[in-house]
Amino acid sequence: MAESMKGMKRTCRCAEVTTQKIGSEITLMGWVQKARNKGGIIFVDLRDRSGIMQLIFENGSVSESDFEKAGRLRSEFVIAATGVVEKRGGAVNENLATGEIELRVNYFRILSESEVPPFPIEENSKTRDEVRLAYRYLDLRRPDLQRNIMLKSRVMSLTRQFFAGEGFLEIETPMLGKSTPEGARDYLVPSRIHPGCFYGLPQSPQLYKQLLMCSGYDRYIQIARCFRDEDLRADRQPEFTQIDMELSFVDVDDVIDVNERFLAFLFKEALDVDVKLPIERITWQEAMDRFGSDKPDMRFGMELHDVSELVKTCGFSVFTGALEAGGSVRGINAKGQGAMPRKKIDKLVEFAKGYGAKGLAYIAIGEDGSLKSSFGKFMTDEEMDALVKAMEGENGDLLLFAADKKKLVYDVLGALRLELARQMDLLDKNEYRFVWVTEFPLLEWSEEENRFTAMHHPFTMLMEEDLPLLDTDPGAVRAKAYDIVLNGNEIGGGSVRIHQDDIQERMFEALGFTKEAAHEQFGFLLDAFKYGVPPHAGLAYGLDRLVMLMAKVDSIRDVIAFPKVKDASCLMTKSPSRVDEKQLKELFLSVVEE
Repeated sequence: MAESMKGMKRTCRCAEVTTQKIGSEITLMGWVQKARNKGGIIFVDLRDRSGIMQLIFENGSVSESDFEKAGRLRSEFVIAATGVVEKRGGAVNENLATGEIELRVNYFRILSESEVPPFPIEENSKTRDEVRLAYRYLDLRRPDLQRNIMLKSRVMSLTRQFFAGEGFLEIETPMLGKSTPEGARDYLVPSRIHPGCFYGLPQSPQLYKQLLMCSGYDRYIQIARCFRDEDLRADRQPEFTQIDMELSFVDVDDVIDVNERFLAFLFKEALDVDVKLPIERITWQEAMDRFGSDKPDMRFGMELHDVSELVKTCGFSVFTGALEAGGSVRGINAKGQGAMPRKKIDKLVEFAKGYGAKGLAYIAIGEDGSLKSSFGKFMTDEEMDALVKAMEGENGDLLLFAADKKKLVYDVLGALRLELARQMDLLDKNEYRFVWVTEFPLLEWSEEENRFTAMHHPFTMLMEEDLPLLDTDPGAVRAKAYDIVLNGNEIGGGSVRIHQDDIQERMFEALGFTKEAAHEQFGFLLDAFKYGVPPHAGLAYGLDRLVMLMAKVDSIRDVIAFPKVKDASCLMTKSPSRVDEKQLKELFLSVVEE
């Protein structure tokens, strides 16, 4: 039966007790991790968010009724216990921070009893995700998840501390705003007071933070909740958190400087990891040419080699056909994988097909220098030797080639490079390798909409020297945009914004907007720009993704207290759910059954 804690006050958390407390009386409160009844003595591991402390209940040190009560303790009972800290009588447990000490209990209460939990509350649980997420309040008791959530809290505190010291103001922007369908889908909120009208939940505070620059606030920061109605992945959720910032009277280097110092501060304070400054910078084109990705993982090599010139007159029609169609032939060198079995190579071919490739060509170099190739019979010995040399092939290497449209070759080899790195165990989670990727294309062609769309958003400034290309070759225009990438994950991105009316108009024209359409969507921002707007730039981090990498876990669900699953539902609360007819009528809505 549950008891009150009246008259008892917790003096500290379990793992805050040190050997300096030996001989002191303290009171601990928490959950029973496990209880072991040895007859005349009962051992209980008590757990709270700080860790575990061993309690000893012994006849004589506690009353007979308390000893009998202690015999009923089971996993997840909540108790309060008062006693004296002692040096452990048995072996020291080196796996616990409190492994040298224990609490000899002289008085305790059962504050709450527990049913048998549906799965063990333990680190690295093997329980299925669906079960753990349905009982997330129990899952969150696991020490590894608690460490992740506490790390996230620490990151948020350090973020506020750093940016306050740099003169940033923390300003909240609205959750209920205007729907701007350019980009991902908005979550819509119907208005009761304005029938038939809807708010859009923010995909980011982008327009508001630019307005704050117009309003003279100079340096803005916000840890902002954002929403996107899009398909989920391991590192994506329908609601997420951004570290969002905007600065006035700055250019690219200013934004990069303050953020490099922020990352160095954050990783040192939170993880005691030194981030070497300055962080390397590469252009978007260099990232694609070297790594096949605009978020390159720099922890390992295996860079792409462009062999198009070398094979343009060879006898292998797959290569020559791709080049004649305006494509590209590139390859990667998997060092030391020349003896890979044919079945495993075939699996790599299937993997490449999953990214749109028609196949993969390969050369396996034996330890004796002999060559096995899927296309060797179409090439002369001289052509093969030249190809191996261009690929920096050595005895024991495996050379893999893709030939197709340039974008598809990038996609295939970029993904294949990462897959091989996983298979070859080249991805060290203890290494944090940052890189800035700069000068993104301003625009990308959308086959679906048959027009150019903004790669970032319509307010991204272009490189001044590319301005003449906006009318003649829009796809070649580079943006003053930058992403910060960590271990192959984009953790943040931003750009310098357009603040000149004439450039903004030309940008809208390139995107296919009429003046009326641009004003319909973004009128309040364009109006604000008529009254003196400073040059400004910004950046936003995906907080959840950043913490995921800092915590060395594979999914952002492990750093979010109450995450959604792939269909954007919550297994614990069973949301989204239907609402009653009265609520729908108040909002002038009706649900049409399919």
